[in-house]
Amino acid sequence: MTPYVADPVYLNGQFLPLAAAGVSPLDRGFLYGDGVYELIPVYSRHPFRLDEHLQRLQATLDGIRLANPLSSAEWRAVVEQLIASAPWADQSIYLQVTRGADNKRDHAFPPASVTPTAFAFSAPLTTTPDAVRARGVAAITVSDQRWARCDLKVISLLANILARQQAVEEGCAEALLIRDGYLKEGAASNIFIVKAGVLLAPPKTRLMLPGITYDLVIELADHHGQALQIREISEAELHDADEVWMTSSTKEVLAITTLDGKPVGNGTPGPCGEQMYRWYQNFKNTVMRKG
Repeated sequence: MTPYVADPVYLNGQFLPLAAAGVSPLDRGFLYGDGVYELIPVYSRHPFRLDEHLQRLQATLDGIRLANPLSSAEWRAVVEQLIASAPWADQSIYLQVTRGADNKRDHAFPPASVTPTAFAFSAPLTTTPDAVRARGVAAITVSDQRWARCDLKVISLLANILARQQAVEEGCAEALLIRDGYLKEGAASNIFIVKAGVLLAPPKTRLMLPGITYDLVIELADHHGQALQIREISEAELHDADEVWMTSSTKEVLAITTLDGKPVGNGTPGPCGEQMYRWYQNFKNTVMRKG
């Protein structure tokens, strides 16, 4: 066990200490990034929207033509055991499936006899410190260099990694991905903007990962009567926004107050984002933590 990964982990039908878990160096996840993953937030030991996460996992497996090694009920049992065994009440459950290890390196799919590798573990769910949330964070825009199936949650994330590292090296928290003049998402988050009191969200296409937190923010906006438009957002609109937010299970609703070195709006978290954050926290405490 480490401060970031609990014992036991799950690997190919077994629960075992992290130090005892190992896969073949010929595993296609290692050789090619040929696999998928899923992250499930857990609040007070209750997994949030587990069914939706498992459905997204299945959709990604279908998208890369990889058979799911476990049924939904079996994945649920794995998740529940990892949650029960971990020391933290709030957790992040990581699931990963790769195409397994053949006896050689070959781009083509291995024979059907090669078993997929299934791996899962629990880590602590760490959200943004209050002091950081109160002032917001800085971000940059970068050209979206990813492939054309960004809706699939695959483990080959090198383009996201390079974008995020560029942000870190410039003292920023996130890189916002621009493709053909339009905002898609962040390197590790979904992005919303506000203009004249209207919340704008990029649409779900093959060029954006459909986030579970993204869905919740849309639901909360609809429930509370927040004006909302789901449509393509131009780079010019992004830079002219009154508010810009990043959302994810760890960032929750976090204001971006500086973009490409310039203030967003007045340079502080805006009223719509603050209201959405309160709605989100209320939902978390009254629904997410109740299971």
